[in-house]
Amino acid sequence: MPSDRIDPRRSVLVLVDYQQRLMPAIHEGERVVARAVRLADAARILGIPVVGTEQNPAGLGPNAPAIRSRCDETLAKMAFDGCVDGLAARVRAAGKGGDAQVAIAGCEAHVCLMQTALGLRREGFPVWVAADACGSRHAEDREAALHRLERAGAVLVTTEMLVFEWLGSCEHERFRDVLALLKAPRA
Repeated sequence: MPSDRIDPRRSVLVLVDYQQRLMPAIHEGERVVARAVRLADAARILGIPVVGTEQNPAGLGPNAPAIRSRCDETLAKMAFDGCVDGLAARVRAAGKGGDAQVAIAGCEAHVCLMQTALGLRREGFPVWVAADACGSRHAEDREAALHRLERAGAVLVTTEMLVFEWLGSCEHERFRDVLALLKAPRA
């Protein structure tokens, strides 16, 4: 079970399949990408590694440029669960070892995001899902996926909840930088 708080020293952010060709079909896709970008920007300011995944990039194309440019690395995968194609090893290699905690968001929430989050849980990682940065073509699929993930032990949060937990205090050396990011107009 995850602890009650996410530790920025142990965190890795995973962004699942925000692919250009897929995003126009995602319910509120522009808002979902904007939230993921904000989360990735905060992670980068705080020195938290960002790992992306792309589902069948030869068929679906790459992630949206705003997402791809914020990832330290991107894993091409064919399985819906990114762990099948090596994501767990990438999370461990991101500098956190087996003690990593995973913050995750992505598309489609009821397919790749859900299966990847469940795979990470099976691999022993505590998982926090940034619900406001997750999307599916149909809102009811997204909601069902989030419900299932919560029942499976993932912690549902928002991007701001994650970011403020990573900060921990207004005395954090990067607080002003992150606060400016969060005060920018929301999508």
